[in-house]
Amino acid sequence: MQKKLEERIVLFSLWLLMFSSSSQFFIMSPILSQIGEQLTIPEQWLGTLITAYAISLAIMALMIGPISDRYGRRKILLVGCGSSAIVLLLHPLAYNYYSLLTLRILAGLAGGVLAGSCVAYVGDYFSIGRRGWANGIVATGSAAGQIIGIPMGTLFSGWIGFYAPFQFFGVMIAIAFVVILIKLPQPILPNQNCKTGVFQASRDYLKLLREPGVKSIAMGYILSFFSISIFIVYFPTWLENSFRIDNYEIAILFLIGGIATVLAGPISGRLSDKRGRGQIIVLTNLILAIALPISVFVLNQHYVFYPVVFFVIMVFIVARRVPFQTLAGDIVQDQHRGRMMSLTLSIGQIGMALGSGLAGLVYTQIGFIGNAVFAAIACFTMAIIIQRYFPDYQTKRKIANSRLS
Repeated sequence: MQKKLEERIVLFSLWLLMFSSSSQFFIMSPILSQIGEQLTIPEQWLGTLITAYAISLAIMALMIGPISDRYGRRKILLVGCGSSAIVLLLHPLAYNYYSLLTLRILAGLAGGVLAGSCVAYVGDYFSIGRRGWANGIVATGSAAGQIIGIPMGTLFSGWIGFYAPFQFFGVMIAIAFVVILIKLPQPILPNQNCKTGVFQASRDYLKLLREPGVKSIAMGYILSFFSISIFIVYFPTWLENSFRIDNYEIAILFLIGGIATVLAGPISGRLSDKRGRGQIIVLTNLILAIALPISVFVLNQHYVFYPVVFFVIMVFIVARRVPFQTLAGDIVQDQHRGRMMSLTLSIGQIGMALGSGLAGLVYTQIGFIGNAVFAAIACFTMAIIIQRYFPDYQTKRKIANSRLS
């Protein structure tokens, strides 16, 4: 009974953290056009605000991974929560492109502290047979952000100003800080006396990257984040410009996407525990490679179906994400998991930076169909990579045997 209670506290703490940290990032997409209007930022520059966040997150995540392995995930989560809350609460100070860019860089650095620690904590605390399920539950925090936080934040942005949702999520992440401080236990790691110097960390990262499986996961993260950012970042802007969708409809759209995430996250996690991570990842990528370009043609003919289209796309994005991040944690030994998650998520942010930076140029020069085609190519390439290196990654025994030495 006590163990179950502790598990619930752990899941709630990580869920609240996921709700706050992911929502403050994803809110950028639905309010991007409002930011441009209120701060007089050219449309093609707006994506660089997300690029700056992604790059700074990637740099910090690489640095923090070995530290979390040495000192424990709980301390890192506290540092990340505290710094994120402060930066988000300072967003009303932004008055032009450069000031907001600076704040988003600082938010990215704070987010980098949290980047791999949440998933790595799941790997530390839960047994290998329950990690997919636990990651699925934690991932619903992001879904709750879409159902409650992002729609509310979108409305706040229209009523008050673009900074209002950031303040809201800053308060939420401060609450997460308090819960983690009071209730979250620290699992004992086998290498808490390991070195954390820059050179030692660099050698450890290079050692991980020499493993074919890790290289495949890293490339998959680049492609996954690239496909999401180049499509999703300008999707609301395209709807607003092409079909005159307003703030209320955009808020409802992300609420629908959140419902899709709630449904897909736990189901895909459980399926990946039973059927294999690789099979689910390949299937969802192939479906997305077909669905993304088709969705643009469908909406151009019948734009009223945009909620249905977005729901389907989000189902498969989440169904891909949960088993993939679980797979990344499975293939390494426990004492390397923090480094592994920080490495792969940092590399994934390169994909996010490339996708969001390219999204504005593609959108303004080609049109949104260009964004969809680029995203589809990335999904198809990811499917090929995972199929090649993880074709039969099905059983717990195979997961355990594939761990790095």
